[in-house]
Amino acid sequence: MRGDRRDVPAASNHEALSQLRAEGCNMLVDLTCVDYLPQGKSPRFDVIYRLMRLDAETGKDLGRVEIHCAVDEAPVLRSVKDIWPAADWLEREVWDMFGVKFSDRPGIKRLLLYEEFVGHPLRKDYPIAKRQPLIGPKSGDKADSPSFNILKPTVTGE
Repeated sequence: MRGDRRDVPAASNHEALSQLRAEGCNMLVDLTCVDYLPQGKSPRFDVIYRLMRLDAETGKDLGRVEIHCAVDEAPVLRSVKDIWPAADWLEREVWDMFGVKFSDRPGIKRLLLYEEFVGHPLRKDYPIAKRQPLIGPKSGDKADSPSFNILKPTVTGE
């Protein structure tokens, strides 16, 4: 199982990952995505799950496996946050950076970027010189005011 790679159809990602959890892959190490737009590959994206079988008593790595799911932009992957709760943040990151959606997470929110951000910056077709809307602090200060980028000291004990 060390360094094993498996390609799994996107529609059965949840079942395959549940099976691997039952077989002892007890740690989701990473969940990421690759955009193959320049190569013209179809489907365009690979969502990659990196799993590890960890011996809880000794801390020994007993083996790793990578699961690759080829997907397009339409949401076909099911969330695996019910199998590994840490997947919640990782799935949000994949959506935030690449725009790959999960079919059972319709209201997913941005994790790394602000809500007004337009697009997904790690996609190969994201324009490198794209300007984003400027947002200011919730206090109402303007972006060009001296207080916008200065940390204000907090008063304690008064």
